[in-house]
Amino acid sequence: MESNVEIRRLLDVMPASGRMMTKIVLKPEQAKVIDASFPFPWDRERPISINFDLWRRLTKPQRDMLLLRTVSWLTGVKWFKPDIYQGVAVAGLLGAFVESAQADVVGIAVAGGLTTLAALRIWRTNRSQETELNADQAAIRVAQRRGYSEAEAAQHLLSAVEAVAKIEGRSGLDFTELIRSQNLRAIAGLSSVSVQENFDK
Repeated sequence: MESNVEIRRLLDVMPASGRMMTKIVLKPEQAKVIDASFPFPWDRERPISINFDLWRRLTKPQRDMLLLRTVSWLTGVKWFKPDIYQGVAVAGLLGAFVESAQADVVGIAVAGGLTTLAALRIWRTNRSQETELNADQAAIRVAQRRGYSEAEAAQHLLSAVEAVAKIEGRSGLDFTELIRSQNLRAIAGLSSVSVQENFDK
């Protein structure tokens, strides 16, 4: 597999939002097949690093689904969306500025504390199991626009999750991967138990 050809192919598979926000980077030294760091608000680009020596051991559908899933997770992280925690964070920041102008130490501490708590909540929400499941669902929706059926996309992503664990030499799947796998089995019609339903209630 020629890396430049594969990168061009992967860019075609990506949704337009993924091409604008993410960048594929070759990282032959990394132990993971594909990796992406948690994106912060100040990150202009969201790099996806791939070890192509390991990547080529996956099937084409598995590679498609892994990439779409990573792109969906990266583009799904929202630091600025209108909800209560973003409102508290903004209010806290504004309050800290006002209180610092008035040299009110207690006011600065309270406003800073509010901002920190709200930012921590936003961080946890973006790293939750629900967010992981939502990224799988988003990847499957994009895959359906690329010619896969919902069940096929779920099966390929499920097999990719399992294959990556073996390629990386891990003894098994971690807790989040086990939850994702169970949900993907339900989407693929291989199980009647869906984890996603519990989050949607």
